[in-house]
Amino acid sequence: MSTSSIIANILAVLGQTLFIYSYILIIRVLLTWFPNLDWSNPVLSSISAITDPYLNLFRGIIPAIGGIDISPILAFVVLNFAENILRSLTYTFLNSSIINNLS
Repeated sequence: MSTSSIIANILAVLGQTLFIYSYILIIRVLLTWFPNLDWSNPVLSSISAITDPYLNLFRGIIPAIGGIDISPILAFVVLNFAENILRSLTYTFLNSSIINNLS
């Protein structure tokens, strides 16, 4: 197994992790629409613990407008951008691995 294929596999795993994280983030944002949820529930507190540090980065950049927090929009854009970069790098390393194997 060549180095470039190992790197491609690592990048693919990281890209898939970000993809899964984006769904967890969507769940977190949708759950904020229900103000009466008990956030001490272990499942909800786990989701909050996983997503809040990332969302807090963007809450400092974009303040709430009229009581509506729009910072998750920027968080999703940045996460999607990172996923796309990882996907591109994965394909680049896979192509490099295939070309090296043909040579």
